[in-house]
Amino acid sequence: MVIKTENLTYVYGQGTPFQKTAVDNVNLTFEGGEIIGVIGHTGSGKSTLIQHFNGLLKPTAGKITLDGEDIWADKSRLRAVRFNVGLVFQYPEYQLFEETVYKDIAFGPKNMGLSEEEIDKRVREAAEFVGLRAELLEKSPFELSGGQKRRVAIAGVIAMEPKVLILDEPTAGLDPKGRNKILDQIKAYHDKVQNTILLVSHSMEDVANYADKVLVMNEAKVFAYDTVENVFARSDELKAIRLAVPQVTNVFHRLRDEGLDVPKNVYTVGYAKKKILKALEEKGVFPRA
Repeated sequence: MVIKTENLTYVYGQGTPFQKTAVDNVNLTFEGGEIIGVIGHTGSGKSTLIQHFNGLLKPTAGKITLDGEDIWADKSRLRAVRFNVGLVFQYPEYQLFEETVYKDIAFGPKNMGLSEEEIDKRVREAAEFVGLRAELLEKSPFELSGGQKRRVAIAGVIAMEPKVLILDEPTAGLDPKGRNKILDQIKAYHDKVQNTILLVSHSMEDVANYADKVLVMNEAKVFAYDTVENVFARSDELKAIRLAVPQVTNVFHRLRDEGLDVPKNVYTVGYAKKKILKALEEKGVFPRA
């Protein structure tokens, strides 16, 4: 499913003294099957932007299309849009409310009017995708750990089998182990279903490790939208708008500043290792296997 925005603009409090443009004339195209990291400092417009993709916010100007269809052209179609574009808010575990984990995950599919057999299949598949053991399905979600609650909330959206999955800071508040586990499960889910995932994150390392492309928002506008390596190669520009880059990128830029001939588009430790080993092989320090 292709998401496209055309001159998308959103203004909070239009016509009041508190008027503020949160998204300003944004033109983007997200192709199907990619993981797209979305970054930007607080107030950059990224959270407002993603709420347009499933119709939670209506544009002040411009439009959003899914596979060429304007999602606001027919308001009766918005329900279908929200099933196709699933949005998981930051700290989604605070939205859990059912008696059991099973019922919470089943809530979305049930509202889609699916059969009991199909609902059961989707609940169990979604639970497996996010690493929830079958015996947890009959427990109250409020008995679970913070990380488990987060996975229940994500499973509830996955169970609707959206063509586009939007995750707003899915690892916020989790320890490093919990963060990595959830991101690995999201990546495994994407590898299997090949849908489009928008991953909003403050962690440059997470975006570098898991995304195919990066969208950078700044002051309500698109600052950059490109491959991970091309975006993080612009580290000086990112720092100028108060954004960090992965630590390993900083290291390689420092090496370049010291006069060493190393690439500037290194953004993960694994990629850095390959580049270093290749350079050493070329200098004859390590013979090729």
